[in-house]
Order: sequence, then structure tokens, then C-alpha cells
Amino acid sequence: MPYDRSNIFAKILRGEIPCVKIYEDDKTFAFMDVMPQAEGHTLVVPKEEAENIFELSPEGAAALIQTAQKIAAAVKKATGAPGIMLVQLNGRPAGQSVFHIHMHIIPRHAGIDLEFHERNMVPAAELEPLAEKIRAAL
Repeated sequence: MPYDRSNIFAKILRGEIPCVKIYEDDKTFAFMDVMPQAEGHTLVVPKEEAENIFELSPEGAAALIQTAQKIAAAVKKATGAPGIMLVQLNGRPAGQSVFHIHMHIIPRHAGIDLEFHERNMVPAAELEPLAEKIRAAL
């Protein structure tokens, strides 16, 4: 199946849909998840058009993990989370719902359950204060 340029992350990358931006370089883009599973849930996407890990070039995969590592450290520092969960899903049966490869960075605290993803949208204004802390931690 060819890459669908109308997916929401492609639109975010083109600036057609607003987001709470955390970081950008020439190969990747990071922003707050508007349906977070935990406070500080951040997404990292490559700018390369690829639906999943199998379509992403080795260079794109390297850039994705390098940025995820950088953003995960900033999220950990900004949230004070003792743990960070990295999640990357490939295909609908695996739970992928946006078909542009992406990495979830989810802060974890003992005893705090994850929220269900894609159920509760958080307004950008509520995400921005923590986004500023994450940007400052970079």
C-alpha cells in the first residue's frame, strides 16, 4: 500500500494542522500527544514518508532513535518520571492508528496506570506549560 500523504502526522509535518512542538531538526520532529496516556506523552516522527519500520530507510531509523533518545531524556527530566516507556507500533493489528511511523515517549511512575490512548483529547493550552519544560530540558 502506498504511503498516505493525508495522514494527520504528514499534515502536522507540512504545518497544515497545529501541534505543540517540542523539537525539530532536518530529519525528525517531536510534539506533544494530544491524547496522552500519561502527562508528558510525546511523539517523535521522522520527516521521511514511511508508514512503518519496514518502509523506513536505515538513515531514517537512525535519526528516529537518536531523536527519541534525546527527547526521552528531556521528558524524563521535565516530568521527574523515574521511568520512560518507548513504544513503536507497526500495522493495525499491533495497534498502529496513524500510518506514519512514530515513536511514543511515555513517562512512567510506579502505581500510576496509563490512560487509554485516543479517548481523551487535551487542549494545546494545557499541554504547553509542560512542553516548555521539556524544551528547556533539551
